[in-house]
Amino acid sequence: MEGWCHPREGRWTVNGMGRREEIIVGLDIGTTKVAAVVGQLTEDGIDIIGIGSHPSRGLVKGVVVNIENTVGSITEAIEQAEQMAGCEISTVYAGIAGGHIRGVNSTGIVAVKPKGGEICRADVDRVLEAAKAIPIPPDREILHTIPQEFVVDAQDGVRDPIGISGVRLEARVHVVTAAVMSAQNIVKCAQRCGLTVADIILAPIASAQACLHDDERELGVALVDIGGGTADIVIYVDGAVVHTSVLTLGGQHLTNDIAVGLRTPTAEAERIKQKYGCASSSLVDPEETIEVPGVGGRSPKVVPRQDLCAIIEPRVEEIFSMVQRKIAETGYADLLASGVVITGGATILEGMVELADEVLGMPVRRGSPIGVGGLTDVVRSPVYSTGAGLVLYGAAHAADVERPSRKPEKEASMLRRMKDWFKEIL
Repeated sequence: MEGWCHPREGRWTVNGMGRREEIIVGLDIGTTKVAAVVGQLTEDGIDIIGIGSHPSRGLVKGVVVNIENTVGSITEAIEQAEQMAGCEISTVYAGIAGGHIRGVNSTGIVAVKPKGGEICRADVDRVLEAAKAIPIPPDREILHTIPQEFVVDAQDGVRDPIGISGVRLEARVHVVTAAVMSAQNIVKCAQRCGLTVADIILAPIASAQACLHDDERELGVALVDIGGGTADIVIYVDGAVVHTSVLTLGGQHLTNDIAVGLRTPTAEAERIKQKYGCASSSLVDPEETIEVPGVGGRSPKVVPRQDLCAIIEPRVEEIFSMVQRKIAETGYADLLASGVVITGGATILEGMVELADEVLGMPVRRGSPIGVGGLTDVVRSPVYSTGAGLVLYGAAHAADVERPSRKPEKEASMLRRMKDWFKEIL
């Protein structure tokens, strides 16, 4: 019965020893692709047992604009993942991105009850509620409330205040908000595919979960996830999220530039980008040439590969210049001792790390999923950083359920919000 999933729950497998092991599925609904990553939670960690991917044609800059096309792409990706994993999928952790995402730091303060007593779970819940009491428009919703640190009386830098005695409890948090309709459309698309959305997670936070080492978070690091339609940024200082933002530029812009610059169909431009693209013309042999198909049945032409690089390089430089300005605006640039980690499908291009290092002026490495087993030869690619991160997030959430002391990391209102969405959709 190895590899079998319960046909209704889609959450458990039974291994050869007869022991049930939980299945967690991450669904990355991106601008250029939909990826479903199936993870199996075992005693030794998480094994990736299935991956499905299909071109996405229903999103623009990370936002759903065509329900039917998005549903079709999700269905294809899920079916591929089910066939590879040998199980039926019914519940997913979905990622969200787009220019509508906003992040802000906030503070909440409450009195400990009883005065001078030990801080308990109820005190932590109250201070987190106070911290997220920020004014937001009616068309927006809080997606995450991520604790940075707690302050008990005059003592700051407290990671877990439960059990500590004090009079005054303060929480410093990072609050992420999203457009309500964008989140609802993700839920709607998943439901039309027969899926239940266990939670919606900001895509760069999921990617950071998959790609960053703990010491990088502690020393300070910026993760830049460059997908098809957006470049997502999340900054960690002292182990906590201090900034999130989304730039509406991505790999699809490179493809469009190539299609126009070389006068070739968009599909061919994407193929040429993946096969011959390079972000730094200095890395390309001046004598090397490539064949470019013509538009409308016209004959193909042969052009120097450096011509292709001359199209790609300025756009990539623009993306990293925008990232550099955004990081500078946050005021955290001097605290990023670990530098920058770039990930996402667009970062596979040759020369991306070198150009990023030059433009950003700090150490840069390319990130791919770590901390997972199983199909590592496939999943350990920047393409699947968000999908693998969603699986890791789901596994961490399962651990949070078993260990209530870590519950502050979970958005308490999420279940209520999901129920409201389901009612509206149904």
